[in-house]
Parts: sequence; structure tokens; C-alpha cells
Amino acid sequence: MKQRFQYWLVVALAEFLGWLPRPLARRFVGLHTAAAYHLLGRLRRVGERNLQLALPELSPAEKETILKNLFRYLGWQMVEFCRMSRYTPRNTRNWLRTDGLEHYEAAMKRGKGVLILTGHLGAWELSSFYHSLMGHPMGMVIRRLDNTYLDQYVNHIRCLHGNRVLHKDDFARGLLKAMHQGDSVGILMDTNMTPPQGVFAPFFSLAACTGSGLARVALKTGAAVLPGFCLWEPAEQKYVLHFGPELEFTQTDDPEADILAATAQCNTVLESWIRRYPDQWLWIHRRWKTRPAGEPAIY
Repeated sequence: MKQRFQYWLVVALAEFLGWLPRPLARRFVGLHTAAAYHLLGRLRRVGERNLQLALPELSPAEKETILKNLFRYLGWQMVEFCRMSRYTPRNTRNWLRTDGLEHYEAAMKRGKGVLILTGHLGAWELSSFYHSLMGHPMGMVIRRLDNTYLDQYVNHIRCLHGNRVLHKDDFARGLLKAMHQGDSVGILMDTNMTPPQGVFAPFFSLAACTGSGLARVALKTGAAVLPGFCLWEPAEQKYVLHFGPELEFTQTDDPEADILAATAQCNTVLESWIRRYPDQWLWIHRRWKTRPAGEPAIY
């Protein structure tokens, strides 16, 4: 009963936000995200701690601005998700575009599959959806929602134009199959992990337990790896789905060292994009929670 109540509450809110014109919906959500910034002290303190660790050179005022903007952009992404079921190539062309698609197309032509290195940066839900809307469906590695009804509802929207869901609890087999079929799969690589699924690799100069699955599959199958992020560009007043150049991994006689090096390379790429768009990354996630043996807790 609780799950059903939550489901209908979310659906009602989604229908309401989807019905409002975008400017009004953003304004409505903005009032609530501004309040959330002040009321959700625990999340705000996690964000402050992360910024202290990753970008210590910023002033307190700059860090506060980043976090306030982050809450605003999270609200905007919720607005877009509530409207996505009505999106078409025609009604998105004035405020959505792709940059660097040639990198993706070249990688797909190799026929060994493509792994999209991505994270909770920008409008991550919109990125894979827009890519499929424009004729490039892909797989997505996700965690199941605790509410079964909401999980089905969200995944239905995600997959309206051919996307496929690979659940984290059984993604390795599906990922290998997708690469052998020459498909593309997006992997969010910026969340805290625990060994043995994660290895410690530098991220903003601090050891971060990072999922090694992307590196393992890429090195095993020869799949292409390239970054992909859907980011709000204030100068254009548009979301832009960016694809970066393909990453090149080095292979030696030490497979585990290769996996660690490739994972660290992915973190370096992620960090470079976050530094370019610092107020669009999910700072309120406890990214460095898992510590190497003997190190004190950060949070």
C-alpha cells in the first residue's frame, strides 16, 4: 500500500510538471529546490565536505554558489524527466543538440561495441533518452528502485525509444553480450563502490573506490570507450549532449595493473569534465566514503 501511494503521488506530480510550460515548471521546482538547499542540511554538508576535498582553492562563497546551482539543476532535470514522454526530434531541436557525434559514430563502426563513460553530471537521464530519440538506442546500467511500481514507471519512460536497461545486480553478463553484438552501453562511473567490485584510483587527487567493470570489459572485448555527458550550456540556453574522443587503454603483461590504470584514466576524464561544469555534478553524494584499509573515515 505504501509503494502504491508513493507511485501515484509521483505520477500526479510528474503529470502536473509535464503539463506546465517549461519556464513555469522550472520556477515552481526552483522554489522547492531552493528550500531544499537550506532544509536538507545533511546533504548540504556532504556537498560542502566534497568541495573542500576536491576544490580547496575555491572560496566559501564560490562553493556555496556551486551547491545552490546544483540543487537548481537537479530540479530542472526533474522537470525534463516529467516531460520526456512527449519529446520528439522536432519539438526538441531548438533547445537540445549533440556535439561530437562523429566520435560515437566512428566507435560504432568498429563493430566491437561502445562503452559510454558518464556520470551524475548535467542531465544524465536526458542524455541517454535524447540519444535514443535521435535514432541511437543504447543500454543503461542502473540500480533498481526500491519501489517496484516506480521502477517500472521510470524504466518505461527511459526505454520509450529503444533503450535497454541492464540492472547492476546482473550487468556483467549483459554488458559482455552487448559488446559482442556491437551495441552501446552507458555506465555511470562516479559513485562510491566497495571492493572487490571497486578499485582505488585517484579522483581529484584522493583515492576513490571506483567501479572497475568498464575497464575490465573494455580490455577483454576491445570495445571503444568514450565520454558522454548532457550538459546545460548557459551561453546557448540549451542542453548539449557532448561526446568526447575515444580513450586509449594500454595493455601489458599484468592484467590487474592494466585494469587499475584504465580505471584511473576514466576518473581523470570524469574529473576534467566536472572541473569544466562544477555546478552540474552531484556533490551531495558521499563519493569518497569507502577508504583504503587503515585510513580514517572522511564523512
